Amino acid sequence: MSGNKKITIAHGDGIGPEIMKATLRILEAAGAPLEYDEIEIGEKVYLRGVTAGIEDSSWDKLRNNKVFLKAPITTPQGGGYKSMNVTVRKSMGLFANVRPVKAYHPYIESHFPDMNLTIIRENEEDLYAGIEHQQTEEVVQTLKLVSRPGIESIVRYAFEYAQSNNRKKVTCMTKDNIMKHADGLFHKIFDEISTEYPDIVADHMIIDIGSAKLAAVPENFDVVVTLNLYGDIVSDIVAEIAGSVGMCGSANVGESVAMFEAIHGSAPDIAGKDMANPSGLINGANMMLVHLGLAEYAEKIENAWLKTLEDGIHTGDIYKDGMSKEKVGTQAFADAVIARLGQKPNTFAPVEYSADAKPIAINRTYTAHSQKKELLGVDVFIDWAEGDRNPDVLGKQLEDAQGDFFKLKMITNRGVKVYPGGMPETYKTDHWRCRFVKQDENAEATNTQVAELLTNFANAGLDFIKTEQLYQFDGERGYSLGQGE
Repeated sequence: MSGNKKITIAHGDGIGPEIMKATLRILEAAGAPLEYDEIEIGEKVYLRGVTAGIEDSSWDKLRNNKVFLKAPITTPQGGGYKSMNVTVRKSMGLFANVRPVKAYHPYIESHFPDMNLTIIRENEEDLYAGIEHQQTEEVVQTLKLVSRPGIESIVRYAFEYAQSNNRKKVTCMTKDNIMKHADGLFHKIFDEISTEYPDIVADHMIIDIGSAKLAAVPENFDVVVTLNLYGDIVSDIVAEIAGSVGMCGSANVGESVAMFEAIHGSAPDIAGKDMANPSGLINGANMMLVHLGLAEYAEKIENAWLKTLEDGIHTGDIYKDGMSKEKVGTQAFADAVIARLGQKPNTFAPVEYSADAKPIAINRTYTAHSQKKELLGVDVFIDWAEGDRNPDVLGKQLEDAQGDFFKLKMITNRGVKVYPGGMPETYKTDHWRCRFVKQDENAEATNTQVAELLTNFANAGLDFIKTEQLYQFDGERGYSLGQGE
């Protein structure tokens, strides 16, 4: 129909088709002016040999329609299958994952009836880059990658979200007491950007105590911004303590494309039984409507959904004797919401969206800083399991082969210094980081000297498996010290 907004949809796997059907029926009954362009994703696509779970032909639809409403999918175990969610998020530049979490007590039981917070999670970087290698028989590595442009984008989004939604505080959560460079950069940029928003309280917490506080006193939080892995974990924690993971919707937002979904999985054990709670996808669709500039339809649907909860019409996952009045299936729950369109809740505060509600726009351009980059040395990682794994023996072999430019400073095993002067109690694997620095501090190091060092090791029969150059930027060390260094 003319004037309708075209979006891409995918029915997904497991309970996906059921909850998508329920959600689309509600959107249609509310009169939302939408057209649907369907794509297939998930298990069937994986099993056709497409390891990303999405066909190449689907990308143009996502790119052209710019909005994607997605039901959960199933990723087959093993076989090298990649997460379709992560693929779409990273390929389409969906840098911000937004998960509002609110308690609906007493109709959905929660120990924290006043909690109302939003987790904003960086969506493209961190350990979810998925770059992993088995380097030795015993050791596997995963690379944690963060970037200044990526961090600036998500932190600025968090403050803009707080400003647009009348939120008063943004809390940053990192582990920068341990990961001083990666998480330290996130914290540093958060502090820099927070000064541009003087009306919003900005604070920082270490992620472990922050997670504990989210579970114990979620009412004390407003907006939380954090890295990818931490955000994935804490958003599920707060959703569960609010009452049910099945209630929460999620937005994945980029500069031009956005994806909306429920935060739960495909629940194949109850698929086809008309048991699933469609609330997560309904709430994801409401976030989508606001993003599309159709807030009046989101307001109508959300108020009807709240009224349904108040009236005790509940699916089995939230049904409770004494509070619920009727246990219903997926489609009957949708029927109940549709029957209440135009009504408002009595106990819950009615939802009211601003007439000019619109997507948050973040310009992701990055102005490079002119920093002096100087090579100070190199970490060479060695696969070595000779004899009793005595680091003194390895140290002697390395020193004999090092040549005239670099000298061995230390050897670590899993980050702990074992040479020179290590502790005999330190357990040692077959994976050794060997740090080399310039013999002459005033000499200029280049990659040519690094290559010569590696050639020396190859000629000596030493199995080097990885190198990391040791740089300083504007005189500031750009690498971590070893424990005990």
